Amino acid sequence: MPSRRTVLAATAGVAATLAVSGTAYADDNKLRSLVSRMTLPEKVGQLFVMRVYGHSATAPDQADIDANLQEIGVRTAAEMIAKYRVGGIIYFTWAHNTRDPHQIADLSDGIQRASLRQPRGLPVLISTDQEHGIVCRVGAPATLFPGAMAVGAGGSRTDARTLGIIAGQELRALGIRQNYAPVADVNVNPANPVIGVRSFGADPQAVARLVAAEVRGYQGAGVAATAKHFPGHGDTAVDSHYGFPVITHSRELWEKLDAVPFRAAIRAGIDSVMTAHIQFPALDASGDPATLSHPILTGILRGELGYDGVVVTDSLGMEGVRQKYGDDRVPVLALKAGVDQLLNPPSLDVAWNAVLKAVQDGELTEARLDESILRILRLKARLRLFEKPYVGQGGATRTVGTPAHLAAADRIAERTTTLLVNEKRLLPLSRRTHRELLVVGADPASPSGTTGPPTGVLAAALTELGFTATALSTGTAPSAATVARAVIAAQEADAVIVGTYNITAAQKTLVEQLVATGKPVIAIAIRNPYDVAQLPTVPAYLASYSWTDVELRAAARVIAGKAAPRGRLPVPVQRADDPAKVLYPVGYGLSYGR
Repeated sequence: MPSRRTVLAATAGVAATLAVSGTAYADDNKLRSLVSRMTLPEKVGQLFVMRVYGHSATAPDQADIDANLQEIGVRTAAEMIAKYRVGGIIYFTWAHNTRDPHQIADLSDGIQRASLRQPRGLPVLISTDQEHGIVCRVGAPATLFPGAMAVGAGGSRTDARTLGIIAGQELRALGIRQNYAPVADVNVNPANPVIGVRSFGADPQAVARLVAAEVRGYQGAGVAATAKHFPGHGDTAVDSHYGFPVITHSRELWEKLDAVPFRAAIRAGIDSVMTAHIQFPALDASGDPATLSHPILTGILRGELGYDGVVVTDSLGMEGVRQKYGDDRVPVLALKAGVDQLLNPPSLDVAWNAVLKAVQDGELTEARLDESILRILRLKARLRLFEKPYVGQGGATRTVGTPAHLAAADRIAERTTTLLVNEKRLLPLSRRTHRELLVVGADPASPSGTTGPPTGVLAAALTELGFTATALSTGTAPSAATVARAVIAAQEADAVIVGTYNITAAQKTLVEQLVATGKPVIAIAIRNPYDVAQLPTVPAYLASYSWTDVELRAAARVIAGKAAPRGRLPVPVQRADDPAKVLYPVGYGLSYGR
């Protein structure tokens, strides 16, 4: 790792210009002076946060070099930085950026080294999506926590803040300094295909409390939190990755529902806000997505809500922002709307050159770019990236996935499992009367680098607790033959545990036929808690809100009676036969005492 003397030399005096007797770089005059010395191409690059393939900044695997050449026109992260002078890089698992903690720390340092060695080099703001639950980019051995809806079921601001502190400490040790979390959307649509359990719940005040707590945790640990997706993505039935959702809320409903968590995040000092690729006619009748809407981003977010931090787009590769305008117009229109950071365009070359041309042609002023660059540099300064751009491997060794952190995640998870049905007090199961267990159900791919699959994790956890549990994966759409095989296997068990995942007709058939065997059946909704409405004959039903290991292990402890079911529904569950009526309201949850 370079010495401080090497870093200062490599940055051509940037850090020396900004630092005065070791103080933080909060002096706007120094930052403005820094901006004034940047060339126009450097300014354009500073606005972009881009993906890049590979585990190393300079020596990725050949397949990743090929992917970079095809998508970005460069071989490595270092080459991308030299060519485009990007201000940020986002890590993805599928881009092979996050193999293990030491590798991630080395990649981060390599990226910083490549940027700081450029003329007038600046530190890079490295980001990722580490929401926990079903969306994580850094997997085990990092500490993985319950997702937002599970935390909503726990209802504890202390737990939300603890999650932010620990997760923030681990991200910071890896050189990741901007996290695209927490989700501030209020999930009021059970059919929402993209938010769902990524939201803390359906009560805007409860969501606001947990958002603010998590923000304070992350930012107290030195990582920029990001409230998303403004102005609110919680009532959509379309996934903005693949379509263009329309929110039909009135302005009054937006104020009472969607706006509440974002206001709380701003009061908590949120460092960045991510835009949504949604149409919101009550806020802007133009038909433009919010990401490109001046009335929404400048008029409401900056003007009415008084937010002056960094505004980052959701990925510019998503269909929701690409349907109306071409990839060359989207980044220009986003900047005109009030955005600061342009995240992950499909073609960096097209987007970068479009912004450069817009300034050269007079459509965008250089002063407008300077406003955004100043906000970005303020954030980098607040995160002490000018002072300490490198992390080394020692922090990862000392911080990531420690026993204390893992124990904290288990404790938080135990407070989230929600018991919805418990006929004849079937739960907790007794090892004396129900020792032989069959664990069946959906086995979706592990969402966050945990071991998986869910049936195997549950079976192993229950076996550790003194049962003899056998796993049989039946999938999200079991065939008739698979159902028959599960029914036969159930005959040899004392009880059956079945995981449901956004329940399908085939899953429903599986559960009903298992119930028909007369064996006790305990179902667990391993994603959306709404599944319970489809299975009125199941004698016991739990909601874990995700199929990550930490939540499944907690559910196993509840089943075994080693932990009490303490979670309470953070969303209402409607009746299957009459969705206008509520089957289980917000706050519902059984305990073993009644």
